[in-house]
Amino acid sequence: MREADVKVPSPDCSAHYPSWQAEFPSAAALFAPGAFGENLVLGRMSERSVCIGDVVEVGPELRLQVSLPRQPCFKLNHRFRIKDFAPNTWRLSRTGWYYRVLRPGSVRAGDEVRLVERRHPTWTIERVQEYLHRDPGNGPMNEELASIPEFGDECAGAFRRRVAKQRAKERRAETAAEEALQWREFRIVEKRRQTPRVVSFILEATEPVEDPELAPGSHVKLRLGNGLVRNYSVVSGSLNRFELGVALAADGRGASRHLHEAAAEGDVVAVGRFTAGVPRAPSASNHVFVAGGIGLTAFLALVEKMRDVHLSATLHYAVRSAAAGDVPFRDRVDALAARDGALVLYAADAGRRLDIGKIVASLPWNSQLYFCGPRRMMDEALRVTRAAGLGGREVHFEAFEADASGDPFEAVVVKKAATAKGEEEKEVTLQVGAEETLLEVMQKEFGVDAAPSSCEVGNCGTCKIRLVAGQVDHRGTALTEDEKKAAGHMLPCVSRGVGRIVVEI
Repeated sequence: MREADVKVPSPDCSAHYPSWQAEFPSAAALFAPGAFGENLVLGRMSERSVCIGDVVEVGPELRLQVSLPRQPCFKLNHRFRIKDFAPNTWRLSRTGWYYRVLRPGSVRAGDEVRLVERRHPTWTIERVQEYLHRDPGNGPMNEELASIPEFGDECAGAFRRRVAKQRAKERRAETAAEEALQWREFRIVEKRRQTPRVVSFILEATEPVEDPELAPGSHVKLRLGNGLVRNYSVVSGSLNRFELGVALAADGRGASRHLHEAAAEGDVVAVGRFTAGVPRAPSASNHVFVAGGIGLTAFLALVEKMRDVHLSATLHYAVRSAAAGDVPFRDRVDALAARDGALVLYAADAGRRLDIGKIVASLPWNSQLYFCGPRRMMDEALRVTRAAGLGGREVHFEAFEADASGDPFEAVVVKKAATAKGEEEKEVTLQVGAEETLLEVMQKEFGVDAAPSSCEVGNCGTCKIRLVAGQVDHRGTALTEDEKKAAGHMLPCVSRGVGRIVVEI
C-alpha cells in the first residue's frame, strides 16, 4: 500500500453497477467493477452511509480516512461512449470517494472494512455533494464545510474560495450601495485603428477594485457621452483594465459612430456591470468556435484561455480579406494560428469561404459549437445545426445584433413590491411600438433597476421575465427550445408579444 497521507483513488459501491446498467442499457456491458477507475469496490457502503473524516480499518493493518468525494472527469464520457454522462455521477450521488492512508497495510478481496471513528456524522458524501455541486451558493453551508479539517485540498480549497468570495462581496456591499456599484468611471487610455472598420479601445478604471479577475467571454455595458448605452464583448483584460473592439455599423443606432469619430484618449466613460457571456460546456471533449468579422471579439480570449489549459479548441474565423490591415487584433490571431489546429482562417477575397455545413459535418464526437457573426452567418448556422439535429445544449449562438422590431403589442406588467403590509402587486398596461422593445418601455416606466439587462440581444438571459399569459414571438438564444415551448418566460430585450400579454417582474 502507499505511504501515509497519499490519496487512494476512490472506492465504488457495488450496488451502483446494476443501476447504471439499467439506466444506460446500450452501454451495460461497460459497467463492470473497475470501470470508473476505482481501486476498491465495497458492499454495504455508499455515498449515503460514508461520512467525511470517517476512519476505517481494512484487514489486520491498513487504516484509512475518507478525505473527499471523487470529482467526475469528462473522460467518463469517452469511457462509456455516452454524451454528458459524467455529471450524472454527482447528480445521482454515485461518485465514490477518496481515502488517505493513515497506516499502511495490504488489502485482499474479501477483507472486512471496520468503522473505527466517525468525526462528522452529519456530513455524508451525498450531503457534501449537495453543496459542492447542486447548491454551491449556500453561504452558511460553505462556511461549515470550509472548517472541516479532514477535507482534501481540492474540496477544502473550493469551499474556502467560496467563503472568501462571499465575504469580499459583503465587504463591498458595506462600503457602497448596490446602485453605486453598477456604474464606474473608466478612462480611455488607448484608441487604435485595427482595420478600416474596426477600432480598439483600452479602458482603465479611475478607481480600481479588489479581486479584478474577469472570465474570458464576458460582456460589459458602456454609457457614452451622447447618452447611448450599448453592450460589448470584452476582448481581454480585467475589471480594472480591459480592451474592446468596435466595428463601425452603417445601419447602427449611433454608438459605434460616436466611438469611432468622437471618443478620444483621455475621455471618461461610465462602465456598467460586467456579466458572463459565453457559457461553458465542461463535459464537452472539443470546443469549436465559428466567428465572422467583429464576432472574433466574443471568442478570442476564450479560445486562448482554453488552449493555455490544454483543452481542445479550434476557431474558424471568416474575414473579407486576410491582408495585413484587414484582420483585427492581428498579432493575437497570428499567435493563435501558430498553435497546431487552433485557427482556421477564411478569406473571401482569396476564394476561401466559410462553409458551416462542412464544419458541422466534420465535428468530432462530443463537441460543443459556438457561433458569433453577422446576421446572415447566424441564420445559416441556425439552419445547418437544426438540420443536423443539434440541440440547444450542443450549440451556442452569441449574437451581436438583434432584430427586435415587429408589430405593436400591449403588455400588462404585474410588478411586485415589498411594503410594510407585505408583498403588494401593481398592474400597469404598457404599449410597445413597432420599433420599441418591451425592455425599453419597462425601463422608461419603472427604471433600470426594476428591469435589469445586459447584452440586450437575447444572449445572456439577464432580462428574463415571467410570462403569465399570452402568446410570444420568441427571439434570442438565452432560452432553450423547451423553455420557449413551455411559455413560462420571455426575453423582453428581443422577444415580442402577439396582441396582448401579461408578464411579471
